[in-house]
Amino acid sequence: MQRQLKDYLIISLKGLAMGAADAVPGVSGGTIAFISGIYEELIATISGVNISLFKTLKAEGLSAFWTKLNGNFLVALLSGIVVSFVSFMRVAKYLLEHHPILIWSFFFGLIIASIFFVGKQIKKWNIATVISLIIGTVLAYYITTLPSLNSTENPWFLFIAGAIAICAMILPGISGSFILLILGAYKTLSDALHDFDIKKIILFAAGALVGLLSFSHLLKWLFKHYHNTTLAILTGFIFGSLNKVWPWKLTTTVLEKSTGHILPFSKVSKLGTLSIFEQQTQISDVYKTIVERSTLPSVYADMNQINAHLIPAIALMIAGFLTIFILEKVGTKRS
Repeated sequence: MQRQLKDYLIISLKGLAMGAADAVPGVSGGTIAFISGIYEELIATISGVNISLFKTLKAEGLSAFWTKLNGNFLVALLSGIVVSFVSFMRVAKYLLEHHPILIWSFFFGLIIASIFFVGKQIKKWNIATVISLIIGTVLAYYITTLPSLNSTENPWFLFIAGAIAICAMILPGISGSFILLILGAYKTLSDALHDFDIKKIILFAAGALVGLLSFSHLLKWLFKHYHNTTLAILTGFIFGSLNKVWPWKLTTTVLEKSTGHILPFSKVSKLGTLSIFEQQTQISDVYKTIVERSTLPSVYADMNQINAHLIPAIALMIAGFLTIFILEKVGTKRS
């Protein structure tokens, strides 16, 4: 595929969008890659990193190696992902703490549109694709209900977490950051990026590289042999992930960090959500959310005695929805 400089700039912009999505626990960069028309090329490129590639380097030289690697594509995309992920993770942390309804509303609209655009790629519907869709939906929904684990400061754990999370990051619908949150590694990585802890960052990156090279071969094989079924499962993943990004949530149980005890949040506060409790009492870093559940905006407002911000939330849902239309149009033109 012959590309010009402007094409690689567009790929970098898609990488920026992927990195921003992966920085939010609940949104998948794989969804952005799929909608923007680069998903299968990305999987094929990653899975092409093998022994024969390095044999090409030895036998034919750097130019042939770089062409076979699809190096320009990788550099353009990864530069966008890395810059966006590292920078937006800090922004995401602030937004999730201070404006959770607004950021979740935007991504909720984004994912609603993603379901349509990924689903329409399925060329033939039958019993197998319907069952695959249901399985993907149930599995993703179940993952969103899993309790978060305690944070671990063991730097080597970041290697394992990176290998697991990267598999989720390249799957549409499954959020790599949310997997990190479940594993208890999200805060450790976030702090490492904030403090520029090179050792921890390298360990995470090494684990991610191992996981990525391994998992991409499986995905490539699935697309080649079970294209429609794979797409149906991925559509289900996206649909099931909606529970995680629903903007209005009530906290069910929390972890008391000083004692390690898990408590019903009702014993901590009469309010319904931990983040609202922390904002109103100025008490922070004492409790950690373990389990939360989605609720109606009216119930959320009543339990927390605040405005549900319904109008701006709906506006941002529409903005997220339209963002996918724009990405899909750009991806269609360039593919």
